[in-house]
Amino acid sequence: MAGGGDIDDWMIVTRIVSGQKELFRLLVDRHEQAVYGMGLSFFRNTEDAADFVQEVFLKAYRNLNSFEGRSRFSTWLYKIAYNTAVNSVTRKKEYRSLVEDDQVPDGDTPERSLLRGLIREAVHEAVVGLPERYRICVDLCFFYDQSYQEIEGITGYPVNTIKSHVFRAKQILRNRLNEYAEGGIE
Repeated sequence: MAGGGDIDDWMIVTRIVSGQKELFRLLVDRHEQAVYGMGLSFFRNTEDAADFVQEVFLKAYRNLNSFEGRSRFSTWLYKIAYNTAVNSVTRKKEYRSLVEDDQVPDGDTPERSLLRGLIREAVHEAVVGLPERYRICVDLCFFYDQSYQEIEGITGYPVNTIKSHVFRAKQILRNRLNEYAEGGIE
């Protein structure tokens, strides 16, 4: 391995490329949920997200011999997923952030549940309203737990640009959410 990659994934990839094709299922099992989540972020519905997952893993399988292990397998896979999504989605189409999590803690009062829903909706609207380049960096950083270096590998943006986008996105979100808290956004 050239460095930085997940040793288990690297070993699996090496064995698949050497002819043990059936092991690809292990990679799918490990990374399917994250790719599906990215698909939901871009396509906003489960059917398109499921199709997206199949397309991404098909592309990954076809190009598996190009994975050199210089990054984690997940970073390489997310780059394929990101590029597939960007190429599939028109510039006008918004995508949903993973902020939408409908799980309600047990024992929550109706008031807290309503408040939690309103907050989630406000955050979602604020994130969706970000310029696309900021939203992508925020989603990958906070919702996919990618490092700046991994985001660089996925998006092609330089690390300093990513830092700047995340910083500006936080400022925009802070301002929008303050306006919402003060009753200025309907």
